[in-house]
Amino acid sequence: MAIETRAPLVEHARAARTTIALKILMAVSGLFFIGFVLGHMYGNLKAFSGHDAFNEYAHHLRILGTPMLPENGFLWLMRVALIAALIIHVVCGVKLWRRAKAARTVKYQVKKHTGAIPASLILRFAGVAIGLFLIWHLLQFTIVKVNVGDGPDHFRHDPYNLMVDSFQVWWMTLIYLAALTMLGAHLHHGFWAACQTLGFNGSARARATSRRFSLALALVITVGFAAVPVAVLLGVITNQGA
Repeated sequence: MAIETRAPLVEHARAARTTIALKILMAVSGLFFIGFVLGHMYGNLKAFSGHDAFNEYAHHLRILGTPMLPENGFLWLMRVALIAALIIHVVCGVKLWRRAKAARTVKYQVKKHTGAIPASLILRFAGVAIGLFLIWHLLQFTIVKVNVGDGPDHFRHDPYNLMVDSFQVWWMTLIYLAALTMLGAHLHHGFWAACQTLGFNGSARARATSRRFSLALALVITVGFAAVPVAVLLGVITNQGA
């Protein structure tokens, strides 16, 4: 009887440890993405400094680490790290979702009575939307360099003019802003969840602080990224050096 009683407890403890490990991996990979997004936002805002400043920043990224690294070496290392972090983030998220679904015997009461959408559902929906947008974003500005605007073909090889020409197309800007809305929602809930997982929300005051910081971070990143396409659409940022 002792063996039969102890085995389920050991199995449950092992499953709990695995769940905690998955949450930690998801939190750390998410924080890595936040760091990347902040750096990317800083680079995008260079567009307000003009054609040369923006392209100089893009060129600096290509030669960063040379001669120890080949040209574009830093970018490829970053891409590999991002792909690895993305795989970890998605796989952990799917496993946690499956475990939560298997353990849940009663549907969300809040959703049933008030129509409110659970934060976990927002995270999953926003994550899928962001993933689909990232595929297009990489194809448009990095891999294929698709110019959806009316500019000459050589704009495809000029980072600043490709960006401006693309965001002069209203529907392209609308898609970008919709993706940013999803990113903001994901960051708002995801950063707070990461703080919770990593033990930063140990008190009511800490939880309130992390919620406020999560909202501020989501707003800063969303508005920071949205500033450039909106400025292009309004004619504040225009093609230069054509």
